[in-house]
Amino acid sequence: MPELPEVETTIRSLKTKILGRIFFDVWTDFPKQIKRPKSFNQFKKEIKGEKIQNIWRRGKNIIFTLSKNKSLLIHQKLTGHLLVGKWTFDKGAWHSEIKGPLQEKTNSYIHLLFTLDNGQMLALSDLRKFAKAELWTTRDLENSEAMKKLGPEPLEKNFSFEKFLEALGSYLKLKRKGKIKQVLMDQNIIAGIGNIYSDEILWRAKIHPFKETSKLKKQDLKNIYRFLKDVLKKSIVLKGESFSDFRTPSGEKGEFDSIRKAYQREGEKCSRCKNIIKRVKMGNRSTHFCPKCQKL
Repeated sequence: MPELPEVETTIRSLKTKILGRIFFDVWTDFPKQIKRPKSFNQFKKEIKGEKIQNIWRRGKNIIFTLSKNKSLLIHQKLTGHLLVGKWTFDKGAWHSEIKGPLQEKTNSYIHLLFTLDNGQMLALSDLRKFAKAELWTTRDLENSEAMKKLGPEPLEKNFSFEKFLEALGSYLKLKRKGKIKQVLMDQNIIAGIGNIYSDEILWRAKIHPFKETSKLKKQDLKNIYRFLKDVLKKSIVLKGESFSDFRTPSGEKGEFDSIRKAYQREGEKCSRCKNIIKRVKMGNRSTHFCPKCQKL
């Protein structure tokens, strides 16, 4: 699933490509991806003619601030990613007119496509079809329960170590117990971190993912805070992780894979101590760590 770095990479690219453009038309072969309003025809009617005034991120959500007090929210979920280009429809599928990365198979699962006023297209490629699109009034979105419940943004300037401790403390007050990986992935505690980056942060901090948060020493927490910011910033510079489905709006792969240390490294040697990286289940998620470097 695209996490904070992948979503931020998408936002920054979209701003250079389609900011100020107007939605001219919209197509889908899977209306269930439109969650608000419930009718695709109503969605189409309401979004046509809307101008893209801003594109921003909240957690893993991509939000287009539109004219006429509207906002379009897209959550890419497991395999979704947004692309900008031009496509033609032939034999039941969309085909990129632009040669290169956009023609890659991963970029061909287009189920939602917006035509813009200059002829460009904004497409959502989504193999599993779990992604969603919602059209809100801007005020209703800002006041929605889902937005209000999201935790602080870890890369904002005001996300200090004290604010990090406050976020962890609020979790422990509610649940009393919590493994540190679960806490890092809880979107109501800190927004934007998922399975990939929680593994990477904890490997660098030398913290076992099953360690109870309440039992961590202050220095452990300082290390997690430090590498949380460091890993997310580095991944944004490298345009995210693309070992799976994520691609940038130009259809290209991100390059975080070149410095990935733990996630999906099962059976490989730890780059720090040469012990073998292990994979275990935490709930329904796979967790990767070095049992020597990250002792429980």
